[in-house]
Amino acid sequence: MERLWNSNYRKVMVANFALFFAFYLLTPLLPLYLYETFGATKDVIGLVLSGYTITALLVRPFSGFMVDSFPRKTVLMVTFTAFAIFFAGYLAASSLLLFTIVRTLHGGPFGAVTVANSTVAIDVLPSSRRNEGIGYYGLSNNLAMAISPSFAILVYSRTHNFDILFWLAFLIATIGLMADASVKTAKKPVAERKHHTMLPMTLDRFFLKRGWLLGLNMVFFGYCFGVMSNYLAIYGKQVLGITGTTGTWFMLCSIGLILSRLQGSKALRQGRLTHNASEGMVISLVGYTLFILLPTVSQLFSLHTSAITFTGYYASALLIGLGNGHLWPAFQNMMISMAHHNERGTANSTILISWDIGMGMGILLGGAIAEHLGYTSTFWVVVAVNVVGVLLYFLRTKQFFITGQIADELTS
Repeated sequence: MERLWNSNYRKVMVANFALFFAFYLLTPLLPLYLYETFGATKDVIGLVLSGYTITALLVRPFSGFMVDSFPRKTVLMVTFTAFAIFFAGYLAASSLLLFTIVRTLHGGPFGAVTVANSTVAIDVLPSSRRNEGIGYYGLSNNLAMAISPSFAILVYSRTHNFDILFWLAFLIATIGLMADASVKTAKKPVAERKHHTMLPMTLDRFFLKRGWLLGLNMVFFGYCFGVMSNYLAIYGKQVLGITGTTGTWFMLCSIGLILSRLQGSKALRQGRLTHNASEGMVISLVGYTLFILLPTVSQLFSLHTSAITFTGYYASALLIGLGNGHLWPAFQNMMISMAHHNERGTANSTILISWDIGMGMGILLGGAIAEHLGYTSTFWVVVAVNVVGVLLYFLRTKQFFITGQIADELTS
């Protein structure tokens, strides 16, 4: 069996860990930063934070095109450099307007570098271990999410200084850039690049139309995590009366993600993608439901609120992590299985575009719903959206993938 953990794959994993560590260092605390620093309201917070995701969404299709048309290492280095530099921009944002501009523009290099890095990871993997390797690749995201929010909250609780977090994010992103700089990639033949760039500009060059239903299905799951990841801290503080536990929630979620990747690697190696996806979405649905159901029940019936609330709060983290850990690599591999070898960048960008659309809608609509109906209603909407996503998968998407995958390139 071919070697999975080669040196280039390890370096790309380290870079991806640094990328997401820098990202998650700010994500859970930005709503509090906007509220405490600029006095932003809930709907304004949602609007400001959604700009990052919207810009990432707009850039993703062009990122896939660039990665498939030009030297991937070059595209990766340019986008990673821009991603790191933008963290320094937060330090200069002295007003809500300037912060909004910097945050919105920062989504561009983030959208591009995640496509480029994951595509390079696919390139350096042996073909016989690709499904398994993509599953393990996500562990670097998960480890970052396990450590980074807790670390950020610890730093902020000790210093109450967001500038320190911005500098740390910049330094950690720079470490990731250095790791990627040492990766050796095979050069794409000039003739192949020239042929690909001279093809007519059709939608297929920016979005994998063959996988459209997979993408649509992923939008529903992205919405749910968009609301959860961005409004968890402020919901816990203002509604549940839970403070300083956001980092623990993300840590438990990441433990679930890591366990699911380890447990699900055999199924991925065997190509049982629909099995992993089915298992993951059902577990996630249970997690999202517990998160909002148990606090609601305890309040309605005047039960031991704190114990029941904490049970739902922390159990949901583990279950959502377990579910997403099965779901994400399965959907990513399913999308790649519907693409030709010279469309891997486009396939990667397509699944990320879909997640971004969902995340962006979750951040934007979540803030609006919270402003008018409260955070409890916001998270009940999350459960409803998740149910729709699960039903869509079992009724349509699963068969859509089975009949539409490109059989002769499944192991290429």
